[in-house]
Amino acid sequence: MKKVVAAIIKDQDQLLIAKRHSKDPLAGKWEFPGGKMEPGETPEECLVREIREELRVEVKIESFYDDNLYGSRDQEAIHILFYWAKVLSGEVIPVVHDDVKWINIKELARFDFAPADIPIVERLERENI
Repeated sequence: MKKVVAAIIKDQDQLLIAKRHSKDPLAGKWEFPGGKMEPGETPEECLVREIREELRVEVKIESFYDDNLYGSRDQEAIHILFYWAKVLSGEVIPVVHDDVKWINIKELARFDFAPADIPIVERLERENI
């Protein structure tokens, strides 16, 4: 099982979402940015590194939010850990995504999210954090 981390980056009442690259599996789907953990990395260390690589910003990992186990017939199961985060410095530049957007939580339903992110999107909508 792959261990993956994702950041729910919040700035006041806005959340950052990223659109998967057109050459990626799940191309065009939206997600909370993050990536696969490397051996010896904590989830928080991985998330700081992945966000720096993917979005060119430094983030502070605030707290664990939720996790999700996701698997389909054609891929290995993944365990995704979602953390709250905030940008400390830098301007968000999508390096590996086709687009990024800051959206209000009420706008989440308008976007086509990757399947592994959907339970988290639904919880965010219910809690309206």
